[in-house]
Amino acid sequence: MSTVFDAKAAAAAEARVRAMHPMIHHITNSVVTNFTANITLAMGAAPVMAPSVAESPQMAGFAGALVLNIGTITPDLLKSMVAAGQAANEKGIPVVLDPVGAGATMLRTNAVNTLLNELKISVVRGNAGEILSLAGSSGSVRGVDSLATADGHHEVFTAFAGETGIVTAVSGETDYVTDGTNWIKVFNGDPIMGRVTGTGCGATTAAACFAAAGPPLLQAVAAGITCYNIAGEMAAAACRGPGSFVPEFLDRLAGLNGETIEASARVESSL
Repeated sequence: MSTVFDAKAAAAAEARVRAMHPMIHHITNSVVTNFTANITLAMGAAPVMAPSVAESPQMAGFAGALVLNIGTITPDLLKSMVAAGQAANEKGIPVVLDPVGAGATMLRTNAVNTLLNELKISVVRGNAGEILSLAGSSGSVRGVDSLATADGHHEVFTAFAGETGIVTAVSGETDYVTDGTNWIKVFNGDPIMGRVTGTGCGATTAAACFAAAGPPLLQAVAAGITCYNIAGEMAAAACRGPGSFVPEFLDRLAGLNGETIEASARVESSL
């Protein structure tokens, strides 16, 4: 992938995912398992959901990327995440963390800290409150919803990415992706996406699909989010509401092509 980032780079990354057809191993929350599996397929990758510690490390070794999502975390699931993450680390497979609700309860906060301390996380994607919580700043989370916005906090996100070496993607009205040195802003998306359960988790899956298809990681993650949000815009224009959004969204995601991406992507980059 080019070291620059623009609409053409996003289109090229999308074509690469479809050509490589990477397997994405999810240890994710029970609310979104089916939805994120379908998102993975629609983006041209192959999903596998293997939460049991009896097989999760072995399955991680076969994957192009590993998604760890703490949305319905339990102590046993955390053990499986650590075991799978260690297996992925040993083989240099990207580990993508979704810290759902981090900062809302001690269980979630402690789980995220365990994963950050025991694993090499390649990418973290969450809402502003979750990422601010990870950064030790004043993140505000109610349940799994953020009460904070990304506006005014870009320096915190950039510092967190720089200090940890984790590519950090923050969702919001404008998505912000940074590796601690450079940043990419993605302006695509639609407010209805925030009214459908699992769309944030799906963005994490999109980041993982593109991360699996090759570096540079910053550009890959931003490309995944850009393409995902373009499909969201198209579905929003065609649907009647949240209920009809989901099938429209999966159809638009599956039908994305380079021409549509190049015509629709609205991004800004420091690269």
